[in-house]
Amino acid sequence: MKLQNKTFIVTGATSGMGKAIALTFAREGANLVLSGRNEEAGKGLTDRLGNNAYFLPGDVSNPDYNQALVDLALEKFGQLDGLSTNAGMLGLGSITELPLEKWSQTLEVNLSSVFYLLKAALPDLQKSPQAVVVINSSIAAFKTFPNHPAYCASKAGLVALAKQAAVDYGPTVRINCICPGPVDTPFIHASAAAFPDPAKAVENAGKNTLIQRLGEPEDIAKLAFFLASDDASWITGAAYTIDGGIMAQG
Repeated sequence: MKLQNKTFIVTGATSGMGKAIALTFAREGANLVLSGRNEEAGKGLTDRLGNNAYFLPGDVSNPDYNQALVDLALEKFGQLDGLSTNAGMLGLGSITELPLEKWSQTLEVNLSSVFYLLKAALPDLQKSPQAVVVINSSIAAFKTFPNHPAYCASKAGLVALAKQAAVDYGPTVRINCICPGPVDTPFIHASAAAFPDPAKAVENAGKNTLIQRLGEPEDIAKLAFFLASDDASWITGAAYTIDGGIMAQG
């Protein structure tokens, strides 16, 4: 119960890695405010987690919605101790093919939304004795993929934002990034649509890791939990790849 009596906002909480992180944090005793677009999935998750979790549906690219998440955490639990940001979209298409509005939307959802939530949350996070932010980026911050210009740019921006924010808000708030490789969620199957043979692309993604499999959402949740816990009390401004060894191969 290493997160007992701590309150976290978890975005992208209704599926994939965000859901696994929410479930892990809840098992470790955290109070949760959960964010996502799917109201039915959000209700199902809060029903499962009980009285220590609240779901607020909405669009993370809206600054007012991010402020509402912070306000809900303070209303229900009286404090805010951490953030886990996981919302994202792909914005597939080469630079010449990608519509301008899709470029802007992808950067808003993937990158600007984290800035909006930090802007809303940091005044209260600074009141917590051990505040922490775990930003879900991607190995796409370092290793590019065909037809993912907006996604790669936004994920690289998250790493830079996390490092910069860690400089400004340490030692009060620890801020780190996790950078997953291919994880078995609906997101990877959508991403594979950028390749000529999507099913083969997903299969190869697992085979190309040194561990010879896709990651599981729970693999990512374990790292997020470690960074959110006091066990990582001397870690800030870092970006951790968790990719089955893909980045080790150059």
